[in-house]
Amino acid sequence: MRLPRENIDLPEDQGCLRWVLGIPLALVYLPAVHLCFLALIARPAPRDDLAREDIRFMADMSVVLCLLGLLITITPVFRRTMGRWWYALPFLLATVAYARGHMT
Repeated sequence: MRLPRENIDLPEDQGCLRWVLGIPLALVYLPAVHLCFLALIARPAPRDDLAREDIRFMADMSVVLCLLGLLITITPVFRRTMGRWWYALPFLLATVAYARGHMT
């Protein structure tokens, strides 16, 4: 006789866990979005190397924060707590920040 297997991923527990994981992700992604936005709106003068270095630094910090967010996201995706779409924001944001920082 086979006994029913208990599911450790109860639907009522996932709502709370999504909030617990979503708040740190928001705290990581908000500064990343802000730095990426600042890097995008900055328009350095043609010969202003200092401003270009600042833009590159802001873009690189945005990429680092996106990677940190991805590290936070990896664990809950494998536990089926959060969907795979949580990967979309950091990849898109990191791509935009990298393109702005290294193609100026």
